[in-house]
Amino acid sequence: MNDRMIWVAASAELFSGNLRTVSYFDFQTLKKAANNFHPDHLLGKGGFGPVYLGKLEDGRLVAVKKLSFDTSRQGESELLAEVSTIPSIQHRNLVRLLGCCDDGPQRLLVYEYLKNRSLDLILYGIIFYPALSYRFLSWFQIIVGIARGLQYLHEDSHFRIVHRDIKASNILLDEKFQPRIGDFGLARFFPEDQSYLSTTFTGTIGYTAPEYAIRGELSEKADIHSFGVLVLEIIGSRKNTDFSLASEMQYLPEYAWKLHEGSRVLDLVDPNMREDGFVETDVLLAIHVAFLCLQNHTNLRPPMSEIVALLTCKFELDKTPPRPIFLDRRRKMNLYWDIISDALRSKMQSESPSSPKTPN
Repeated sequence: MNDRMIWVAASAELFSGNLRTVSYFDFQTLKKAANNFHPDHLLGKGGFGPVYLGKLEDGRLVAVKKLSFDTSRQGESELLAEVSTIPSIQHRNLVRLLGCCDDGPQRLLVYEYLKNRSLDLILYGIIFYPALSYRFLSWFQIIVGIARGLQYLHEDSHFRIVHRDIKASNILLDEKFQPRIGDFGLARFFPEDQSYLSTTFTGTIGYTAPEYAIRGELSEKADIHSFGVLVLEIIGSRKNTDFSLASEMQYLPEYAWKLHEGSRVLDLVDPNMREDGFVETDVLLAIHVAFLCLQNHTNLRPPMSEIVALLTCKFELDKTPPRPIFLDRRRKMNLYWDIISDALRSKMQSESPSSPKTPN
């Protein structure tokens, strides 16, 4: 069964009436809503295509994710993954899918529009809110909300779901700046107590767990590792890798651990957070949790339910977390280049030999 047949079968099941919260949209309606997909309506780019702001006839604002025509078959399979995954999971810290479109060659997903957009735009200073203080943003509650969303995916949903791409750009913020996890194009379902061996690397370098990047071993512990990186990014308001900084500061997890060893871990806190005031115990707790998530061995990373308990019950931590094992920088970059080369080689092999393409 080819991708088109799978999509049609999935669409028929999706819109059969069993899931009343999901609607079908025709292409012309969405095209009109997004002003013919005008660049001024572009919100960003997802895993397989652009996302546009749309306004439906009833006045609702929506985010329309559009599959690019030049996207590979992997893009269509990722879109199908989102359609088959999201309607079955409902949680206040997950983005809500409103519907989709299957009109000829067109493939679109329609989500609720979250006006404060994605977390990375604020963390990295791409968007500045003059009236927004860190008290209002409530960075600690954002961390807790992301943890609760992951707990639901890993432990409380009908399926055990691994997101595979937890990062700041996939965390959206509602009108109250509460976080919602989005972009499930790379998500995978797992039977209980089983892992998955992947032969193709997917995800985002810098967030990827070592066992997945090196050996292809995928479980919910990969999401937990990514969550640890994201927590440090939120506290420091910076990317996990930044070559514009001094050499000892370029890799955020390693830099955070060096500060911890020197009893200066609060130096990691973003200056804006310092100006607005912060609860020191909350910062120390969040960093401690991040170090637990970044452990090299998966059995040392706590499950998300335990992480949520640590963050919400705020237990007094009297032990120093074990030191995360960081790869040597040169070895790390060589490893990542090997991963990228393998991914490009796999993509080229999957394309038709009669029309080979050269990757950028």
